[in-house]
Amino acid sequence: MRKIYLVIILTLLNFSLQAQQNPHFTQYMYNMNIVNPAYAGSKESISGGLLYRQQWVGLDGAPTSATLAIHSPLGKNVGLGLSVLSDKIGPVDEKNVNLDFSYTLKLGDESRLSFGIKTGAVLHRIGLFSDIGNGYTVQQGDISFSENSSTINLNLGSGVFFHNEKYYAAFSVPNMLNNKYLDITNNGQAYKFGSTTQHYFLTSGYVFDLSDNTKFKPSVMLKSAFKAPISIDFSANFLFFEKFEAGATYRLSDSYGAMVNYTVTPNIRIGYAYDHIISELKTTAPASHEIMILFDLNLPKKVSISPRFF
Repeated sequence: MRKIYLVIILTLLNFSLQAQQNPHFTQYMYNMNIVNPAYAGSKESISGGLLYRQQWVGLDGAPTSATLAIHSPLGKNVGLGLSVLSDKIGPVDEKNVNLDFSYTLKLGDESRLSFGIKTGAVLHRIGLFSDIGNGYTVQQGDISFSENSSTINLNLGSGVFFHNEKYYAAFSVPNMLNNKYLDITNNGQAYKFGSTTQHYFLTSGYVFDLSDNTKFKPSVMLKSAFKAPISIDFSANFLFFEKFEAGATYRLSDSYGAMVNYTVTPNIRIGYAYDHIISELKTTAPASHEIMILFDLNLPKKVSISPRFF
């Protein structure tokens, strides 16, 4: 069993270091601030959320991700936000801290087109291979995990977001710069083991009114690094009485699952998502779990805010 873990972890680390992937989120429609700065200020309130994802449960060194996002309109056309992402896989620990700025154009009939810029820092730490656990050690002569590496790099991103009360479509590249990690010099020879690459996100969703108390909310996200295979998420949710939501999700060739969320108060919503793995990892790590908490803080002179469909 330890050999199986070792092979999988080596595969994950190689994939991560050669083209660092942004983490997946099943509840991406409520977490768009992380990948798209144009989403900042899209609500009529100070809005935010916490999300935690544990991927491939049961696998040593499997990815765990946590996000914090908060944003607010500032005047009629400007939005500001803060987004924090912590992502850990084996001995690789990455944190992204970004400020988001958006400017919104009103297109009439309640439609809006927002342009956003994301800027901040990427804190990247690569620990010893033994940090994976189970007593794994570095093979003699292998320098790739023979010492700790810690770097801080600049991040720049951008995005566009079109939306109204029933529909949204967005495109973003949250990391536009290529950063290199784990550069080691040994006996005068320079080794470069990993780097990030740009990702793009294309998302869209719609709200259909099935009855006075029931809404149908399909959505899709297409994600890819420019040098990696495309990942596509399909989701279909039903919202009842604007309080309880339940639905199903499918990630192409990777997993299927379910998600639920509930409006505890007009300003607080909690949610949970479960993914059942169908890729080759299913025999070792059959499931992933995700929880979230969303909150809205009404601005002064705002008696109520629009329902939070996305």
